[in-house]
Amino acid sequence: MSNDKYKLTETMAYDANEIRKERINDILHLVDDALKERGYQSVNQISGYLISNDPAYISSHKDARNIIQEAERHEIIEELVRFYLANK
Repeated sequence: MSNDKYKLTETMAYDANEIRKERINDILHLVDDALKERGYQSVNQISGYLISNDPAYISSHKDARNIIQEAERHEIIEELVRFYLANK
């Protein structure tokens, strides 16, 4: 028998935190790139959005405004704090 059969029957762990982390990472990088392409200081713009909840801080270039709104602001903030504390 092939070992592949046993791989199909193993239980896979689902890590929602890891998926959310990756999603937020992707979102922030896409928005960062779009803002930089338009000549904005991306940290200032993203911070302004997170503080105010005003999507006007985020350019619509490359659909960045819609992309950043795919995640809840509190999820982005929580992930940023987690990352900062883990890497200080």
